[in-house]
Amino acid sequence: MLSGSGSVTFQRRGFDYPFAATAGELHKGDIVVGNLEAPIARGGTEFTDKRFRFRTAPKTAAALREAGFAVVTLANNHMMDFGPAALHETLVHLDKTGVAHTGAGDSLAAARQEAVITVADKRVAFLAYSMTFPTEFYATPDSAGTAPGYPRYFREDIARARAGADHVIVSFHWGSEQATAPHPYQVEAARAAIDSGADAVIGHHPHVLQGIEWYKRGVILYSLGNFVFGTMSRTSDRSVIARITLDNGVKKVELVPINVLNKEVHFQPRVLGGKRGEAVITYLNRLSADLGTVIVNEHGRYLVERSQEGHPARP
Repeated sequence: MLSGSGSVTFQRRGFDYPFAATAGELHKGDIVVGNLEAPIARGGTEFTDKRFRFRTAPKTAAALREAGFAVVTLANNHMMDFGPAALHETLVHLDKTGVAHTGAGDSLAAARQEAVITVADKRVAFLAYSMTFPTEFYATPDSAGTAPGYPRYFREDIARARAGADHVIVSFHWGSEQATAPHPYQVEAARAAIDSGADAVIGHHPHVLQGIEWYKRGVILYSLGNFVFGTMSRTSDRSVIARITLDNGVKKVELVPINVLNKEVHFQPRVLGGKRGEAVITYLNRLSADLGTVIVNEHGRYLVERSQEGHPARP
């Protein structure tokens, strides 16, 4: 979210600045995906019936592409902050720079359409859904907006995407801000997505880390916390970049701890090594324990494994 309190910094130092310290990690991925939590637009009509509204400059699209992002998810509680016109402008900017997108569109059908990226002859489909207010932001058959996270929608969409792709990744914007544990409805929806054919579920909205769960052949990251986010939050301080290797399901998940406390990093997330990186993983291990997951350090790489003693949480 390249707006808010960080706007002055982004305008002065450039929209590539916030990615400079993590670009090396991002470029290691064959496909880089992130949640874009503000429309990229100059126009639009502001939705004033909510406290925080964000909008970021057109230069953001090129900066995302330069940082390595191949696809962004748009289903969240800020994408419609400046209405349908700003959403449409966002789609135009992303299309011009070659960044694929999913989760919002000029109609419900468009919002529910998967983005497909092909790497090494493998087709990877991405879908995204919002489970946050305001519901006025949800697309309808005749109006623009975000894809609502109703089970009947995502089950149908995952099955359709799976029929034409080797892998399906699903993004949910859900949960409560600052909550360190998922709500039962998150657990239920995530598992339903895996049951429907998704390989991985990636969650966001709480702005802080939540636990990780292996479920059947897939993995669920209930909340990755913040990445580049233009606010001065004191609680959104640590996060991870998740590197997911796909091969007949999810083969491996590696985590890269990062510092996202803007008081320290000045809107430029930085990789955390040594004891500070270990502290993030220790904390995430505590959050994941009841989900039957353990994160181990293998020669300086943090890998997510199934815990033999662990037991999955009940929805």
